[in-house]
Amino acid sequence: MHPQTHYGHLIATVELFTGIFSMLLMTGLIFARFSRPNARLLFANNPVISNHEGTPTLMVRFANERHNVIGNAGARLWMFRNVVTAEGHAFRKFSELPLLRNESPALALTWTLYHVLDEESPLHGLTTEDLDASDVSLMVVISGYDVVAAQTVHARKSYQHPDIRFGHRYVDILSRSDDGRLRIDYGRFHHTFEVKL
Repeated sequence: MHPQTHYGHLIATVELFTGIFSMLLMTGLIFARFSRPNARLLFANNPVISNHEGTPTLMVRFANERHNVIGNAGARLWMFRNVVTAEGHAFRKFSELPLLRNESPALALTWTLYHVLDEESPLHGLTTEDLDASDVSLMVVISGYDVVAAQTVHARKSYQHPDIRFGHRYVDILSRSDDGRLRIDYGRFHHTFEVKL
């Protein structure tokens, strides 16, 4: 079966191009949806607090699980806690915790975030009981440019106050192979050890 007139040929041509265009459009949308890159970042199970450069410091460690580089990586650390206003209203307050370094030109292996617990820190002088009373939680937000996929990727991790380990440090996980290359021991990634504050 085929068209017998010029009008029939015109209708068949329009229908043919419409069908091809619709199929290409649907294929492109489905591919774009499922091929969107995700940042595969491994976050340590516990934030730790110990001395860094002689000052009590909150530390959070994470690593890039992909064999690629995340360029212009940025990190932000937030604290959430319950507070009561002067009028007696309870609400959830969030504060950004300043970091010693919140940007990295190339995230390929690991990165440890440092927040100094000085007088200006919202966590200054707080004990485990204080964190529990205010129901303190932390959130880490990471974003950067995936150089392989040529797209921006995001990742985040939340911690509750029982996750924070006072007087602990992270175990060193970086070592060099026989050929001089850096490698990460993921088996010890979440391990910490106790130190004196």
